Amino acid sequence: MRTLFIVCVIDVLGFGILIPLIPYMATRFGASPALITPILGVYSLFQLIGAPIWGSLSDRYGRRPILITSMLGAAASYLLLASADSVAALFLARSLAGFMAGNIAAAMAYASDISAPAHRARSLGMVGAAIGIGFMLGPAIGGALAGEQLQSADFTLPALISTGLSLVAALLVLYRLPESRQQRQPSPADAAPSSRLALLRARPVLRWLTLGAMLVTFSQSTLDSTFAIWAMHRYQVGPRTVGIAMLALAVFAVGMQTAGVRQLVPRLGEFRLACLGIGCWVCGMFAVAASGSLLLVLPGLVLCGLGAGSFTPGGAALASHQADAHNRGTVLGTYQLGTSLARVLAPFMSGAVFEHFGLSAPYLLGGVVTLQAGWCMLAAGRALTSGTRSS
Repeated sequence: MRTLFIVCVIDVLGFGILIPLIPYMATRFGASPALITPILGVYSLFQLIGAPIWGSLSDRYGRRPILITSMLGAAASYLLLASADSVAALFLARSLAGFMAGNIAAAMAYASDISAPAHRARSLGMVGAAIGIGFMLGPAIGGALAGEQLQSADFTLPALISTGLSLVAALLVLYRLPESRQQRQPSPADAAPSSRLALLRARPVLRWLTLGAMLVTFSQSTLDSTFAIWAMHRYQVGPRTVGIAMLALAVFAVGMQTAGVRQLVPRLGEFRLACLGIGCWVCGMFAVAASGSLLLVLPGLVLCGLGAGSFTPGGAALASHQADAHNRGTVLGTYQLGTSLARVLAPFMSGAVFEHFGLSAPYLLGGVVTLQAGWCMLAAGRALTSGTRSS
Protein backbone atom coordinates (compact mmCIF):
# COMPACT_ATOMS: atom_id res chain seq x y z
CA MET A 1 0.00 0.00 0.00
CA ARG A 2 2.91 2.34 0.71
CA THR A 3 4.32 1.92 -2.81
CA LEU A 4 0.90 2.46 -4.37
CA PHE A 5 0.52 5.63 -2.30
CA ILE A 6 3.87 6.99 -3.53
CA VAL A 7 3.09 6.09 -7.15
CA CYS A 8 -0.25 7.88 -7.01
CA VAL A 9 1.30 10.97 -5.43
CA ILE A 10 3.98 11.24 -8.10
CA ASP A 11 1.64 10.55 -10.99
CA VAL A 12 -1.10 12.96 -9.90
CA LEU A 13 1.49 15.59 -8.99
CA GLY A 14 2.39 15.80 -12.67
CA PHE A 15 -1.27 16.24 -13.56
CA GLY A 16 -1.83 18.77 -10.80
CA ILE A 17 1.07 20.98 -11.89
CA LEU A 18 -0.80 21.82 -15.08
CA ILE A 19 -4.27 22.44 -13.61
CA PRO A 20 -3.94 26.20 -12.97
CA LEU A 21 -1.96 26.78 -16.16
CA ILE A 22 -4.26 25.55 -18.93
CA PRO A 23 -6.81 28.42 -18.62
CA TYR A 24 -3.94 30.91 -18.81
CA MET A 25 -2.42 29.10 -21.80
CA ALA A 26 -5.78 29.26 -23.57
CA THR A 27 -6.15 32.95 -22.67
CA ARG A 28 -2.74 33.65 -24.20
CA PHE A 29 -4.00 32.03 -27.42
CA GLY A 30 -7.06 34.31 -27.38
CA ALA A 31 -9.72 31.87 -26.12
CA SER A 32 -12.86 33.20 -24.38
CA PRO A 33 -14.16 31.70 -21.08
CA ALA A 34 -16.83 29.81 -23.04
CA LEU A 35 -14.01 28.08 -24.98
CA ILE A 36 -11.53 27.71 -22.12
CA THR A 37 -13.71 25.44 -20.01
CA PRO A 38 -14.37 22.98 -22.89
CA ILE A 39 -10.60 22.56 -23.20
CA LEU A 40 -10.75 21.24 -19.64
CA GLY A 41 -13.93 19.28 -20.40
CA VAL A 42 -12.51 17.40 -23.38
CA TYR A 43 -10.11 15.65 -20.98
CA SER A 44 -13.07 14.23 -19.11
CA LEU A 45 -14.92 13.39 -22.32
CA PHE A 46 -12.12 11.07 -23.38
CA GLN A 47 -11.72 9.81 -19.83
CA LEU A 48 -15.41 8.87 -19.96
CA ILE A 49 -14.70 6.83 -23.07
CA GLY A 50 -11.54 5.24 -21.73
CA ALA A 51 -12.25 4.56 -18.03
CA PRO A 52 -14.61 1.57 -18.49
CA ILE A 53 -12.21 0.09 -21.05
CA TRP A 54 -9.26 0.39 -18.68
CA GLY A 55 -11.31 -0.97 -15.79
CA SER A 56 -12.29 -4.09 -17.73
CA LEU A 57 -8.75 -4.57 -19.02
CA SER A 58 -7.40 -4.34 -15.47
CA ASP A 59 -9.82 -7.10 -14.42
CA ARG A 60 -8.65 -9.27 -17.29
CA TYR A 61 -4.90 -8.60 -17.49
CA GLY A 62 -4.04 -7.20 -14.08
CA ARG A 63 -3.57 -3.76 -12.56
CA ARG A 64 0.14 -3.20 -13.31
CA PRO A 65 -0.06 -3.21 -17.13
CA ILE A 66 -2.88 -0.68 -17.05
CA LEU A 67 -1.10 1.58 -14.59
CA ILE A 68 2.09 1.55 -16.68
CA THR A 69 0.29 2.10 -19.99
CA SER A 70 -1.80 4.99 -18.70
CA MET A 71 1.22 6.71 -17.16
CA LEU A 72 3.21 6.47 -20.38
CA GLY A 73 0.23 7.87 -22.25
CA ALA A 74 0.03 10.77 -19.80
CA ALA A 75 3.71 11.52 -20.37
CA ALA A 76 3.10 11.69 -24.13
CA SER A 77 0.19 14.10 -23.64
CA TYR A 78 2.32 16.40 -21.48
CA LEU A 79 4.97 16.53 -24.21
CA LEU A 80 2.27 17.61 -26.65
CA LEU A 81 1.16 20.26 -24.19
CA ALA A 82 4.72 21.56 -23.81
CA SER A 83 4.88 22.19 -27.57
CA ALA A 84 1.32 23.54 -27.94
CA ASP A 85 1.07 26.77 -29.93
CA SER A 86 -2.69 27.04 -30.48
CA VAL A 87 -6.07 26.26 -28.95
CA ALA A 88 -6.35 23.25 -31.28
CA ALA A 89 -3.09 21.85 -29.89
CA LEU A 90 -4.42 22.24 -26.35
CA PHE A 91 -7.54 20.29 -27.31
CA LEU A 92 -5.41 17.50 -28.80
CA ALA A 93 -3.11 17.22 -25.79
CA ARG A 94 -5.99 17.15 -23.31
CA SER A 95 -7.90 14.59 -25.38
CA LEU A 96 -4.96 12.19 -25.31
CA ALA A 97 -4.43 12.77 -21.59
CA GLY A 98 -8.08 12.01 -20.89
CA PHE A 99 -8.19 8.79 -22.86
CA MET A 100 -5.03 7.52 -21.15
CA ALA A 101 -6.37 8.34 -17.66
CA GLY A 102 -6.90 4.73 -16.61
CA ASN A 103 -4.61 4.99 -13.61
CA ILE A 104 -7.19 6.13 -11.05
CA ALA A 105 -9.64 3.27 -11.61
CA ALA A 106 -6.75 0.78 -11.66
CA ALA A 107 -5.26 2.23 -8.46
CA MET A 108 -8.61 2.03 -6.67
CA ALA A 109 -9.10 -1.55 -7.86
CA TYR A 110 -5.58 -2.38 -6.66
CA ALA A 111 -6.33 -0.92 -3.22
CA SER A 112 -9.57 -2.92 -3.07
CA ASP A 113 -7.73 -6.12 -4.06
CA ILE A 114 -5.32 -5.90 -1.14
CA SER A 115 -7.82 -4.72 1.50
CA ALA A 116 -10.27 -6.59 3.68
CA PRO A 117 -13.86 -5.30 3.33
CA ALA A 118 -13.77 -3.74 6.80
CA HIS A 119 -10.70 -1.68 5.87
CA ARG A 120 -11.65 -0.83 2.31
CA ALA A 121 -12.79 2.73 3.05
CA ARG A 122 -9.47 3.40 4.76
CA SER A 123 -7.48 2.00 1.82
CA LEU A 124 -9.52 3.92 -0.73
CA GLY A 125 -9.14 6.96 1.49
CA MET A 126 -5.37 6.55 1.29
CA VAL A 127 -5.55 6.40 -2.51
CA GLY A 128 -7.76 9.47 -2.40
CA ALA A 129 -5.27 11.16 -0.08
CA ALA A 130 -2.43 10.39 -2.48
CA ILE A 131 -4.46 11.91 -5.30
CA GLY A 132 -5.24 14.85 -3.02
CA ILE A 133 -1.58 15.42 -2.24
CA GLY A 134 -0.83 15.55 -5.96
CA PHE A 135 -3.64 18.05 -6.46
CA MET A 136 -2.52 19.93 -3.34
CA LEU A 137 1.13 20.37 -4.25
CA GLY A 138 0.81 20.31 -8.03
CA PRO A 139 -1.10 23.57 -8.63
CA ALA A 140 1.12 25.46 -6.20
CA ILE A 141 4.25 24.12 -7.92
CA GLY A 142 2.83 24.80 -11.36
CA GLY A 143 1.85 28.33 -10.42
CA ALA A 144 5.27 29.01 -8.91
CA LEU A 145 7.05 27.67 -12.00
CA ALA A 146 4.87 29.65 -14.40
CA GLY A 147 4.90 32.93 -12.47
CA GLU A 148 2.19 35.52 -11.80
CA GLN A 149 2.16 37.57 -15.02
CA LEU A 150 0.32 36.13 -18.01
CA GLN A 151 2.55 37.84 -20.55
CA SER A 152 5.78 36.34 -19.17
CA ALA A 153 4.48 33.05 -17.75
CA ASP A 154 6.52 29.93 -18.62
CA PHE A 155 4.25 27.00 -19.49
CA THR A 156 6.84 24.74 -21.15
CA LEU A 157 8.93 23.90 -18.09
CA PRO A 158 5.96 22.77 -15.95
CA ALA A 159 4.76 20.49 -18.78
CA LEU A 160 8.21 18.92 -19.14
CA ILE A 161 8.41 18.34 -15.38
CA SER A 162 5.01 16.66 -15.50
CA THR A 163 6.30 14.40 -18.27
CA GLY A 164 9.24 13.34 -16.14
CA LEU A 165 7.05 12.64 -13.12
CA SER A 166 4.75 10.33 -15.11
CA LEU A 167 7.79 8.40 -16.38
CA VAL A 168 9.12 8.03 -12.83
CA ALA A 169 5.73 6.74 -11.65
CA ALA A 170 5.64 4.18 -14.48
CA LEU A 171 9.12 2.93 -13.53
CA LEU A 172 8.07 2.57 -9.90
CA VAL A 173 5.10 0.44 -10.91
CA LEU A 174 7.31 -1.64 -13.21
CA TYR A 175 10.00 -2.39 -10.62
CA ARG A 176 8.41 -1.93 -7.19
CA LEU A 177 4.69 -2.72 -7.35
CA PRO A 178 3.71 -6.40 -7.47
CA GLU A 179 0.56 -7.48 -9.27
CA SER A 180 -2.42 -7.62 -6.92
CA ARG A 181 -4.23 -10.37 -8.80
CA GLN A 182 -3.46 -13.14 -11.24
CA GLN A 183 -4.04 -12.68 -14.93
CA ARG A 184 -6.91 -14.80 -16.16
CA GLN A 185 -9.49 -15.06 -18.89
CA PRO A 186 -12.93 -13.75 -17.94
CA SER A 187 -15.53 -16.33 -17.00
CA PRO A 188 -19.08 -16.23 -18.39
CA ALA A 189 -20.22 -14.73 -15.09
CA ASP A 190 -17.94 -11.76 -15.67
CA ALA A 191 -19.74 -10.89 -18.86
CA ALA A 192 -23.13 -10.53 -17.15
CA PRO A 193 -24.14 -7.77 -17.25
CA SER A 194 -22.24 -7.15 -20.46
CA SER A 195 -22.55 -3.36 -20.45
CA ARG A 196 -22.14 -0.66 -17.84
CA LEU A 197 -25.78 0.42 -18.24
CA ALA A 198 -26.91 -3.15 -17.64
CA LEU A 199 -24.77 -3.27 -14.51
CA LEU A 200 -26.40 -0.08 -13.24
CA ARG A 201 -29.86 -1.48 -13.96
CA ALA A 202 -29.02 -4.71 -12.14
CA ARG A 203 -27.64 -3.04 -8.99
CA PRO A 204 -29.83 -0.22 -7.64
CA VAL A 205 -27.41 0.76 -4.88
CA LEU A 206 -24.64 1.26 -7.42
CA ARG A 207 -27.07 3.14 -9.67
CA TRP A 208 -28.00 5.69 -6.98
CA LEU A 209 -24.41 6.02 -5.76
CA THR A 210 -23.24 6.68 -9.32
CA LEU A 211 -25.91 9.34 -9.85
CA GLY A 212 -25.07 10.98 -6.52
CA ALA A 213 -21.37 10.99 -7.35
CA MET A 214 -22.17 12.52 -10.72
CA LEU A 215 -24.05 15.43 -9.11
CA VAL A 216 -21.33 16.07 -6.53
CA THR A 217 -18.63 15.89 -9.17
CA PHE A 218 -20.57 18.28 -11.40
CA SER A 219 -20.15 20.90 -8.72
CA GLN A 220 -16.51 20.01 -8.13
CA SER A 221 -15.73 20.22 -11.83
CA THR A 222 -17.57 23.53 -12.07
CA LEU A 223 -15.25 24.94 -9.43
CA ASP A 224 -12.17 23.36 -11.02
CA SER A 225 -12.94 24.60 -14.52
CA THR A 226 -13.90 28.18 -13.65
CA PHE A 227 -11.84 29.09 -10.61
CA ALA A 228 -8.80 30.35 -12.53
CA ILE A 229 -10.80 32.50 -14.96
CA TRP A 230 -13.09 33.61 -12.09
CA ALA A 231 -10.08 34.73 -10.03
CA MET A 232 -8.49 36.31 -13.11
CA HIS A 233 -11.57 38.39 -13.91
CA ARG A 234 -12.76 39.18 -10.38
CA TYR A 235 -9.44 39.78 -8.59
CA GLN A 236 -6.95 40.15 -11.49
CA VAL A 237 -4.58 37.45 -10.19
CA GLY A 238 -2.29 35.05 -12.06
CA PRO A 239 -1.28 31.36 -11.93
CA ARG A 240 0.77 31.68 -8.73
CA THR A 241 -2.12 33.04 -6.64
CA VAL A 242 -4.57 30.52 -8.10
CA GLY A 243 -2.18 27.70 -7.27
CA ILE A 244 -1.93 28.85 -3.65
CA ALA A 245 -5.73 29.09 -3.35
CA MET A 246 -6.13 25.57 -4.72
CA LEU A 247 -3.50 24.43 -2.23
CA ALA A 248 -5.77 25.57 0.61
CA LEU A 249 -8.65 23.47 -0.72
CA ALA A 250 -6.47 20.40 -1.20
CA VAL A 251 -4.86 20.58 2.26
CA PHE A 252 -8.22 20.08 3.94
CA ALA A 253 -9.31 17.44 1.43
CA VAL A 254 -6.18 15.42 2.10
CA GLY A 255 -6.48 15.88 5.84
CA MET A 256 -10.02 14.57 5.76
CA GLN A 257 -9.11 11.59 3.57
CA THR A 258 -6.30 10.55 5.91
CA ALA A 259 -6.89 11.40 9.56
CA GLY A 260 -10.52 12.39 9.13
CA VAL A 261 -11.67 9.15 7.50
CA ARG A 262 -9.92 7.03 10.11
CA GLN A 263 -11.71 8.85 12.89
CA LEU A 264 -15.12 9.32 11.30
CA VAL A 265 -15.82 6.00 9.55
CA PRO A 266 -15.98 4.01 12.83
CA ARG A 267 -18.31 6.65 14.30
CA LEU A 268 -20.45 7.63 11.35
CA GLY A 269 -20.07 4.83 8.83
CA GLU A 270 -19.37 5.23 5.13
CA PHE A 271 -22.92 6.32 4.28
CA ARG A 272 -23.09 9.21 6.77
CA LEU A 273 -19.56 10.24 5.87
CA ALA A 274 -20.59 10.64 2.23
CA CYS A 275 -23.66 12.66 3.26
CA LEU A 276 -21.48 14.90 5.43
CA GLY A 277 -19.32 15.54 2.38
CA ILE A 278 -22.33 16.65 0.35
CA GLY A 279 -23.38 19.15 3.00
CA CYS A 280 -19.90 20.65 3.39
CA TRP A 281 -19.42 21.01 -0.35
CA VAL A 282 -22.75 22.79 -0.88
CA CYS A 283 -21.99 25.27 1.91
CA GLY A 284 -18.52 25.86 0.48
CA MET A 285 -19.81 26.63 -2.99
CA PHE A 286 -22.33 29.14 -1.70
CA ALA A 287 -19.61 30.75 0.45
CA VAL A 288 -17.29 31.19 -2.55
CA ALA A 289 -20.11 32.69 -4.59
CA ALA A 290 -20.90 35.20 -1.82
CA SER A 291 -17.28 36.19 -1.08
CA GLY A 292 -16.45 39.87 -1.36
CA SER A 293 -12.65 39.59 -1.33
CA LEU A 294 -10.00 37.04 -2.19
CA LEU A 295 -9.33 36.45 1.52
CA LEU A 296 -12.98 35.59 2.13
CA VAL A 297 -12.79 32.93 -0.57
CA LEU A 298 -10.63 30.77 1.71
CA PRO A 299 -13.39 29.67 4.16
CA GLY A 300 -15.46 28.50 1.21
CA LEU A 301 -12.52 26.58 -0.23
CA VAL A 302 -11.90 24.98 3.19
CA LEU A 303 -15.49 23.73 3.31
CA CYS A 304 -15.17 22.43 -0.23
CA GLY A 305 -12.00 20.60 0.74
CA LEU A 306 -13.68 18.99 3.74
CA GLY A 307 -16.63 18.03 1.55
CA ALA A 308 -14.50 16.43 -1.15
CA GLY A 309 -12.38 14.64 1.44
CA SER A 310 -15.49 13.15 3.04
CA PHE A 311 -17.54 12.21 0.00
CA THR A 312 -14.82 10.71 -2.21
CA PRO A 313 -13.72 7.81 0.05
CA GLY A 314 -17.19 7.28 1.49
CA GLY A 315 -18.89 7.05 -1.89
CA ALA A 316 -16.14 4.93 -3.46
CA ALA A 317 -16.18 2.50 -0.50
CA LEU A 318 -19.95 2.11 -0.75
CA ALA A 319 -19.61 1.44 -4.49
CA SER A 320 -16.83 -1.10 -3.94
CA HIS A 321 -19.12 -3.12 -1.66
CA GLN A 322 -21.34 -3.68 -4.71
CA ALA A 323 -18.52 -5.62 -6.40
CA ASP A 324 -17.24 -9.16 -6.20
CA ALA A 325 -13.56 -10.10 -6.18
CA HIS A 326 -13.57 -10.80 -9.93
CA ASN A 327 -15.13 -7.52 -11.13
CA ARG A 328 -13.98 -4.71 -8.83
CA GLY A 329 -12.27 -2.90 -11.68
CA THR A 330 -15.44 -3.07 -13.75
CA VAL A 331 -17.68 -1.90 -10.90
CA LEU A 332 -15.40 0.96 -9.90
CA GLY A 333 -14.96 1.90 -13.55
CA THR A 334 -18.76 1.98 -13.87
CA TYR A 335 -19.02 4.10 -10.72
CA GLN A 336 -16.55 6.50 -12.27
CA LEU A 337 -18.83 6.80 -15.30
CA GLY A 338 -20.94 9.18 -13.24
CA THR A 339 -17.99 11.31 -12.20
CA SER A 340 -16.54 11.28 -15.71
CA LEU A 341 -19.88 12.31 -17.23
CA ALA A 342 -20.14 15.19 -14.76
CA ARG A 343 -16.61 16.30 -15.58
CA VAL A 344 -17.64 16.43 -19.23
CA LEU A 345 -20.91 18.29 -18.74
CA ALA A 346 -19.78 20.84 -16.15
CA PRO A 347 -16.91 22.47 -18.11
CA PHE A 348 -18.97 22.68 -21.29
CA MET A 349 -21.76 24.42 -19.34
CA SER A 350 -19.86 26.46 -16.76
CA GLY A 351 -17.99 28.69 -19.20
CA ALA A 352 -21.22 29.73 -20.90
CA VAL A 353 -22.91 30.28 -17.52
CA PHE A 354 -19.90 32.37 -16.45
CA GLU A 355 -20.13 34.58 -19.56
CA HIS A 356 -23.89 35.07 -19.69
CA PHE A 357 -25.11 35.02 -16.06
CA GLY A 358 -22.28 36.53 -14.03
CA LEU A 359 -19.00 35.60 -12.41
CA SER A 360 -20.43 33.68 -9.44
CA ALA A 361 -23.37 32.07 -11.27
CA PRO A 362 -21.50 28.77 -11.87
CA TYR A 363 -20.95 28.31 -8.12
CA LEU A 364 -24.59 28.98 -7.27
CA LEU A 365 -25.60 26.48 -9.94
CA GLY A 366 -23.10 23.93 -8.63
CA GLY A 367 -24.37 24.24 -5.08
CA VAL A 368 -28.00 23.76 -6.14
CA VAL A 369 -27.12 20.73 -8.27
CA THR A 370 -25.18 19.10 -5.44
CA LEU A 371 -28.14 19.44 -3.10
CA GLN A 372 -29.91 16.89 -5.28
CA ALA A 373 -27.21 14.34 -4.44
CA GLY A 374 -28.77 14.11 -0.98
CA TRP A 375 -31.89 12.54 -2.51
CA CYS A 376 -29.72 10.01 -4.32
CA MET A 377 -28.02 9.04 -1.07
CA LEU A 378 -31.40 8.57 0.60
CA ALA A 379 -32.44 6.24 -2.23
CA ALA A 380 -29.16 4.35 -1.95
CA GLY A 381 -29.68 4.08 1.79
CA ARG A 382 -33.10 2.55 1.29
CA ALA A 383 -31.64 0.03 -1.16
CA LEU A 384 -28.85 -0.79 1.28
CA THR A 385 -31.38 -1.32 4.06
CA SER A 386 -33.26 -3.79 1.87
CA GLY A 387 -30.13 -5.91 1.89
CA THR A 388 -30.27 -6.73 -1.81
CA ARG A 389 -27.71 -5.90 -4.45
CA SER A 390 -29.83 -6.45 -7.49
CA SER A 391 -33.27 -5.32 -8.49
